[in-house]
Amino acid sequence: MANVVVVGAQWGDEGKGKIVDWLSEQADIVVRFQGGHNAGHTLVINGKTYKLALLPSGVLREGKLSVIGNGVVFDPSAFLDEVTRLRSQGVAVSPDNLRVAENVTLILPLHRELDAHRPTRRLRSAPPAAASVLPMRTRSAAAPSA
Repeated sequence: MANVVVVGAQWGDEGKGKIVDWLSEQADIVVRFQGGHNAGHTLVINGKTYKLALLPSGVLREGKLSVIGNGVVFDPSAFLDEVTRLRSQGVAVSPDNLRVAENVTLILPLHRELDAHRPTRRLRSAPPAAASVLPMRTRSAAAPSA
């Protein structure tokens, strides 16, 4: 399969995950290159329901390598929760089928704390999907490049 990129033009619920999952049947490598754990998708494969938020859908397909790329906002806690949940459903998740870029941008406890104290968050004017991502992106944009 040639290289294929699925890009959404809206804030969220466009069906990208389902399209990527459909394409992943033909792919060798499935890469999530942006976004974070704040938005997810539900897939039904062979009658079994899986809820993904951070992990690429290729992790559900045998013989595929999934990659979380450097444009992803990576929350280690959300990652571990999702891997644990998938393993409890019988999905093998290991370095053999999932890699994380060494330069992903991390959401740390500090970002959750900042998000909780942001006035727009308290007024609920920010979309819930922005949880902890906005404070991290703000700090990331202000940081000097290495």
